[in-house]
Amino acid sequence: MTNPNVKADGGLTEEAQEVVDEIEEQNVDFLRLQFTDILGTVKNVSVPAEQVEKAFTEGIYFDGSSIEGFVRIQESDMRLVPDASTFAVLPWRNSEDHASARLICDVINTSTGEPFEGDPRYVLKQALERAEELGYTVNCAPEPEFFLFEEDEDGRATTKTSDAGGYFDVAPKDLASDVRRDIIYGLEEMGFEIEASHHEVAQGQHEINFEYDDVLSTADNVATFRTVVRAIAAEHDLHATFMPKPIPKINGSGMHTHISLFEDGENAFHDEDDEFDLSDEAHSFIAGILEHAPALAAVTNPTVNSYKRLVPGYEAPVYVAWSDRNRSALIRKPAARIPAASRIEARFPDPSCNPYLAFAALLHAGLDGIERDLDCPDPVRENIYEFDEEKREEYGIDTLPENLGEAIDALEADETVYGALGEHVGPKFVEAKTEEHTDYLVDVSQWELDRYLETF
Repeated sequence: MTNPNVKADGGLTEEAQEVVDEIEEQNVDFLRLQFTDILGTVKNVSVPAEQVEKAFTEGIYFDGSSIEGFVRIQESDMRLVPDASTFAVLPWRNSEDHASARLICDVINTSTGEPFEGDPRYVLKQALERAEELGYTVNCAPEPEFFLFEEDEDGRATTKTSDAGGYFDVAPKDLASDVRRDIIYGLEEMGFEIEASHHEVAQGQHEINFEYDDVLSTADNVATFRTVVRAIAAEHDLHATFMPKPIPKINGSGMHTHISLFEDGENAFHDEDDEFDLSDEAHSFIAGILEHAPALAAVTNPTVNSYKRLVPGYEAPVYVAWSDRNRSALIRKPAARIPAASRIEARFPDPSCNPYLAFAALLHAGLDGIERDLDCPDPVRENIYEFDEEKREEYGIDTLPENLGEAIDALEADETVYGALGEHVGPKFVEAKTEEHTDYLVDVSQWELDRYLETF
């Protein structure tokens, strides 16, 4: 594998050299070299800033056997190679004299010198290669939601919300507006272009949207976003969680994901002659996601708790359909004022997913629809939540899996989505998620104790 940070003559590329110079200018003394495990948890190796040139030219070695889903103990040596374009100073780790910064890395298999197939970032890059072979570039914009909860006297998270606000509320009900402001400032310092922020429907629930970008940068941004939100919330003695459904019987947190393909600089999803301003490629892309939706759910909604959100009545889509109007469908076609903004919105992913794997799986499913020229069903413009089972059958509307176990079964049976994860990540992901679901099945919840302990 050619080192992307080194020129043919052995010197650093211009972009890598700019990072070296900025580290000196910003008084950065420590670098966090970040990557994610297959579950989407951000990991890092911290090195002194003076090691940056070595990191760029040689990489930094680490023990991969300690990381969820990576390698066996006898195959443990891995190497991190930073992506110079991801350099950012951490806004909560700096002062006038000292600062910390991060670089997102690709994981290299030291025995072969090639990208490690178990690296989720590599999995997404493979999906992008498929898109490029078909002539497409991919843009993406997620809308991650999260809750802010108070901490107890020991600094542990509670489920007591930090405000009494609702959708688009302002102070005094939205007491967390100052926290959101500080989070936005921190994100902007790290290079984010923030589009909007607001209080969400549930008490303590919030959303911050950032601008469209290429899908790899967007996946990097989602991983960064979760880290920044948690760190700055902690500075306010609050706990930020991206758990999909932390409180029963209220709305959960989703991560609606907007996707569009571009070809030769033009939006391949736009067609002004179509009733919905969508091209044939867009219709087939939608059809691909709908066909693979049960398997996709295992990746886009990967926790036991995800399926507590995916129930009718709480604005979470569970019905495998699309619409240009209502939000009860799995996929929505948002209104667009200009051709470049034509896109689709997948409404079922949640923010507990690994963004690299989720975006890769969605992309492979949609591209499968394009390659097979799948026919897209008609949009459903009625509120599907109000349909009874007979009417759903009449419209041919299926539902997402009801639990993680069903989703895992669907994933293993779907060659396209399972294949999207690769020969390393696919089995490891299924193994981890099967274990998680099995642990859940044998556990006894507080609800069961409250319901049955004194009754029987």
